[in-house]
Amino acid sequence: MSDLRAATRGSPLALWQTRHVAALLGRVVEEVVVSTVGDRNTDVPIHTMGGKGVFVKEVQAAVLDGRADFAVHSGKDLPAATPDGLVLVAVPTRADARDALVGSTWADLPAGAHVATGSVRRRAQMAWHRPDLVFSELRGNIQTRLGKLESDGFDAIVMAAAAIDRLELALAATVDRLEPSVMVPQVAQGALAVECRADDVGTIAALAAIEDAATRCLFDAERAFLSELGGDCDLPAGAHARHTAEGDVEMVGMLSSIDGRRLIREHRVGDDPEGLGRSIARYLIDDAGGLDLLARTQ
Repeated sequence: MSDLRAATRGSPLALWQTRHVAALLGRVVEEVVVSTVGDRNTDVPIHTMGGKGVFVKEVQAAVLDGRADFAVHSGKDLPAATPDGLVLVAVPTRADARDALVGSTWADLPAGAHVATGSVRRRAQMAWHRPDLVFSELRGNIQTRLGKLESDGFDAIVMAAAAIDRLELALAATVDRLEPSVMVPQVAQGALAVECRADDVGTIAALAAIEDAATRCLFDAERAFLSELGGDCDLPAGAHARHTAEGDVEMVGMLSSIDGRRLIREHRVGDDPEGLGRSIARYLIDDAGGLDLLARTQ
């Protein structure tokens, strides 16, 4: 008999994430599977549905209305603001935060290569480096996207490296993990975020045991960057933070036009993670031309 209920999407990756959290807790957890707007509209580009939030709102609602005790999210899917009544209580150890090019190495992509991705962030950064590339929309779960690599004749597709690792996918195709110098990851990519009701003292105490302090520090730094940009910024944006050998946080932030023709980045090191994230965002907006980019989306 389960003693906790977890709200989760029904994709293989989402279920893996929820079961991973259950294993970390050492508890029997009932899975409350929830269908989200993003899951139901697989033929619609994510950014046209409202971007961040399309994979989490219904899952959060299941916790708020008592159908579940907590929810497990991919950190990259979370909007910058946590809804009233909920708290992000635990961020376990992070997986690989990088994006992965599947089907070719970055260096070997031929001129005019056809690349598929459902992410405007990935598309914009690749277009900035390589204006010759041709892009197609790519939606669906991990297995569906991998199937389209061959069936639709793409030269490569792009996905989160963490998904490949978590599902233990043995891919025949070439996999090239892209360093942040090439592609800045989505905020909190590779991290899991565990959320519960703010007044549920017992569940908060149970979940707090799986918090990884080092990961949470980087998670909060990147989310502070996103929040300072304006929360659910419609432009391609990304951030990646890591710990230095000296114990500080090193972080790069990126903001781009939708088409990738204009792209701005900033790299900084500091000892205040959230302050660092905010300062990078403010620099991009106030000093590097980001305000003009944001204005063009209004």
